[in-house]
Amino acid sequence: MEGFGVHTSMWTMNWDRAGADKAIAGAVHYKMDFIEIALLNAPAVDAKHTRDLLEKNKLRAVCSLGLPEHAWASVRPDAAIEHLKVAIEKTAEMNAEALSGVIFGGIGERTGLPPTQGEYDNIAKVLDAAAKHARKYSIQLGVEAVNRYENHLINSAQQAVDMVERVGAENVFVHLDTYHMNIEEKGAANGILISRDHLKYIHLSESDRGTPGYGNIPWDAIYAALAAIGFKGGLAMESFINMPPEVAYGLAVWRPVARDMEEVMDKGLPFLRNKAEQYGLI
Repeated sequence: MEGFGVHTSMWTMNWDRAGADKAIAGAVHYKMDFIEIALLNAPAVDAKHTRDLLEKNKLRAVCSLGLPEHAWASVRPDAAIEHLKVAIEKTAEMNAEALSGVIFGGIGERTGLPPTQGEYDNIAKVLDAAAKHARKYSIQLGVEAVNRYENHLINSAQQAVDMVERVGAENVFVHLDTYHMNIEEKGAANGILISRDHLKYIHLSESDRGTPGYGNIPWDAIYAALAAIGFKGGLAMESFINMPPEVAYGLAVWRPVARDMEEVMDKGLPFLRNKAEQYGLI
């Protein structure tokens, strides 16, 4: 998981054959090192088709997801384990390198109360089982800290580190996101410093999830912190342009965050790449 990538939501959130064709062609056009595939419905994915496209275009991939309500790890650990096993196997079939995201819960999962020890115990049980299954396929698992409005369980870098260290598996890492860090961390760069021993993947997302460089994210602080820890993981631009209603609801995206894909890719991507080059990250 090295280099510069992009979340496939730039082109589609429906990973069928047509969606894969469109997103992979777009990523190749913009000379990305890898793509992040949203596995909203893993069993329906034509893994061979995606794998063949990736190999043909010499493009690497990472997969991501949030758990559906029937498989929320905090309350239905056995269902979560089974859901993640299917996603892990599909990730491996596509020859992707990792499965990351909100693998511990749902996007929009909130009880209205602080997390309980029982919820964390269930999550640890799920991630332990998932890590063992993923190891069979040489797949890494990422725990993404997301903001308090999307999930009540793991919001900060420290909480992600705590869970990763509790599970204690070599193939489980911390995944951060600048959008969430801007809400939750006491200084966005502090999240990077806190998770330095476990951080392998970061979403580069603007404060409004729109075009990077046109919001309030302190990009110089972010990149300087990544350089300071010698970050060698994946840098993935994320902007939500194509949102189905059920995903937009969980993410609380109620209006367009950018004019279109071209605005984000033609303005935001060069901005992020130039910053990464400036700080010696690519």
